[in-house]
Amino acid sequence: MSLFKMRKIRAFTLLFCIITFSTFLFSYTFPDPSLYFYKYASRWSDSLFSKGFCSCHHCMTEPDDDPWFTERFNQSVHPFMTTRNSVLSEETFRWWQWLQSERQPANYSQVVEKLFQVIPDEQLYMDANPERCRTCAVVGNSGNLKGAQYGGLIDSNNIIIRMNQAPISGFEEDVGSRTTHHVMYPESAIDLENNTSLVLIPFKTLDLQWIISALTTGTIKQTYLPVMSRIKANKYRVIIYNPTFFKYIYDTWLESHGRYPSTGFLSLMIALHICDEVSVFGFGADQFGNWHHYWEENHLGGAFRHTGVHDGDYEYNVTLLLADKHKIKLFKGV
Repeated sequence: MSLFKMRKIRAFTLLFCIITFSTFLFSYTFPDPSLYFYKYASRWSDSLFSKGFCSCHHCMTEPDDDPWFTERFNQSVHPFMTTRNSVLSEETFRWWQWLQSERQPANYSQVVEKLFQVIPDEQLYMDANPERCRTCAVVGNSGNLKGAQYGGLIDSNNIIIRMNQAPISGFEEDVGSRTTHHVMYPESAIDLENNTSLVLIPFKTLDLQWIISALTTGTIKQTYLPVMSRIKANKYRVIIYNPTFFKYIYDTWLESHGRYPSTGFLSLMIALHICDEVSVFGFGADQFGNWHHYWEENHLGGAFRHTGVHDGDYEYNVTLLLADKHKIKLFKGV
């Protein structure tokens, strides 16, 4: 008999004994003891039957995990940068600088030192434990969200991750109204509400310099494109995507397909590493096979699928595999 089955039997026996004994004990106090147990039995059951990794009904990481998932999932590589993990290996640094061909980068170490004088230097989301159930929604920008009416379901999650432009006003019924984390890079930056965390994906040292500038002096106005010189965002909620994590995703999850991962896939990987239950919305084509953004009228554009740098088909196949292996819940929209 497996260890898990033995644990399940013991837990069920213990739960039965508790209920039987307590029913007898409280029968003289409560006119209807069942009212007491209907209120609390679910909580006891969830705790007793938990596999030990989280308190959700289905934890994203489990004891007897799928070999394909186990080979790839490495929780020791943290998604977000701090001074502790900011030192990059020579291989990672070369790959990272190659992504957008920065020819004369500033001194990386000096830029990082200055960066963490402006934004917090904190280790975030290191609180995994059997009592935690952190639910997360990753909301992509696919046109399949239009008319899907996922708004309430999306907003019910603890963490809601959006990316790039992602307008909400006028689309609340389909995409929700809450955002806790907004993922962007300098060329896709938008202003944010004060209670939203800005998650910056840096593709080069200049991107780190940009966020420093955008939160202070506003001197940087151009990367390879014109960018916002200043950004409305809470500097105490700015988080930097770790280039080491970036490369881990590219090497391990995408097996070097494409030039680098898309913002959507990088956002999904954040959730996979900091959440207990992950729901994914707005990925892939609509029901007619069209690739477009939910706020666009032109359903035949398909521009964000064929960028020349992402392998959209491979990324989506990995996403489908994660759903098939019950690591994420994938909502395909309409």
